Amino acid sequence: MPDASSRIVINTGPILAIIAALGDLAILNNLYREVHIPAEVEKEILVGGASGFGVQQFADASFLVKWENEQSVTPLLSNILDQGESAVIQLALSQNINMVCIDEAVGRRVARLNGLILTGSIGILLRAKKEGLLVSVSDAIQQMHKNGIWLSDRVVHFALRQSGES
Repeated sequence: MPDASSRIVINTGPILAIIAALGDLAILNNLYREVHIPAEVEKEILVGGASGFGVQQFADASFLVKWENEQSVTPLLSNILDQGESAVIQLALSQNINMVCIDEAVGRRVARLNGLILTGSIGILLRAKKEGLLVSVSDAIQQMHKNGIWLSDRVVHFALRQSGES
């Protein structure tokens, strides 16, 4: 059950990783009261790459709060980060949403420097497991790999250790 105060802004990478791991985004609706998607992230997802991976699952997730207008990102953020990450951080700051979901190292560092609480795709899987919404983090990681999402050995070992599956 989502915490009544839990709101999150999520970046492209974690959205695609969760779709790769679980086949859809329903887990986010179970974990968070509001899941915000900046327009810049939606555009990145809807491009879909050559295979269109994740486009349909993203479109099917009607619970997502999709922002129609692009964020007015500060020059500092736009010079350091890509469009999606900078929009995620800017949206969180402008809407007083204290949690963001970013997987990339530089984006994570900048989010922390801006005082935001941080999670990533693995953090979401671990929270889902802890709350009884996910049976196996190991299986989710295997599905990520099958769908072309690669994690460092360090991250995989951390995830398996934290989930009690190592």
